Amino acid sequence: MGKEEATLSCRQVWDVLVPARDEYMSAISPHYDEVFWDVAQRVERSGCLGKTDIAALVVWKRLSAQTRWVTALMSLPDSHVRDVTERALTSVQDLDLSRGKAAQEGRGAIAKLPGFVTGDALASAVLTAAAPRRMAVYDQRVQRALDLCGLTLTKESGRYGRYMEIIDTLLTHSEGRADDWTARDVDIALYWVGKKS
Repeated sequence: MGKEEATLSCRQVWDVLVPARDEYMSAISPHYDEVFWDVAQRVERSGCLGKTDIAALVVWKRLSAQTRWVTALMSLPDSHVRDVTERALTSVQDLDLSRGKAAQEGRGAIAKLPGFVTGDALASAVLTAAAPRRMAVYDQRVQRALDLCGLTLTKESGRYGRYMEIIDTLLTHSEGRADDWTARDVDIALYWVGKKS
């Protein structure tokens, strides 16, 4: 995609995202993301996530804790979980890496934990809690919104890194419409578009 096509495409996407985020902010309780921000603040202080933090994010993402991977994760020493998440955090917070490369490396690091090998929903929540202004949450509603906006994101390996490249392109081409937006703001808008469709 050429620069002119990217700008046109981004302009059309922003026509969808800006009102979607506004609708989300007025429709969702201002307290809904308190768990997410509480985890993000603990991560900022400690530099890693523990099992308690991951469990909180499972509830925040409304995932089922009745799966084998939860048992496997909870059977690991918390120190091991913290070592793995610390490596992932280091990657997503590395400003020398592009947003997409940082996401790809962080996703690769966290894949060493049960429950994080496949699928990007919980992994993206953990990585976003680690770098809430730089990373973004991905799930099926976000995928639906990307498809509706004509933004291609395939399921092949490395999807989260490619997703963050899309977010980076959108933020780069906001044309003053979302200069104060973070990657998290974009995922909120995408989530809302996908939820409504």
